Amino acid sequence: MQCILNHKQIEQKITRLGHQLIENCYNQEKIYIGGISGNGTVLANKLKAIMEQNSKLKVVFFELSLNKDNPWKNNVSLSVDESVLKDAFIILVDDVINSGKTMQYALVKLLNHRTKAIKTVVLFDRQHRRFPVKASFVGLSLSTTLKDRVEVEFHETASKAYLI
Repeated sequence: MQCILNHKQIEQKITRLGHQLIENCYNQEKIYIGGISGNGTVLANKLKAIMEQNSKLKVVFFELSLNKDNPWKNNVSLSVDESVLKDAFIILVDDVINSGKTMQYALVKLLNHRTKAIKTVVLFDRQHRRFPVKASFVGLSLSTTLKDRVEVEFHETASKAYLI
């Protein structure tokens, strides 16, 4: 197990991503930021805080819950009424994108609605796609073997990312 980012480096990446989102959403009054259950929700909430502290954007958080191993077995559920996403500017967030499976199933759920735009954000992009998904904003791209795994641990003062 190798530490690839320490707490300070992770916070710097998240801050940069937050500012990139502000720049990309400058003409929006309200955006919806959806975190995929688990670390995606932690990252989405951190990005929401940065965006609200540094802009006049109204940022609405919601969570997408799905079975990450077998997303086709259960429906993807949202913590907001789906009707609020009509014509919305949506940012979909997860900590790591690997094959793209989790992100794709989450996107399919969001694409059931007429939206203004959907952007995707990940802290780590492992670039081993089996599904046609691309992250719009990436904290760090890694070239790894198929056997490697990236694990992110979020803590108040001791977050770390490991290559396992």
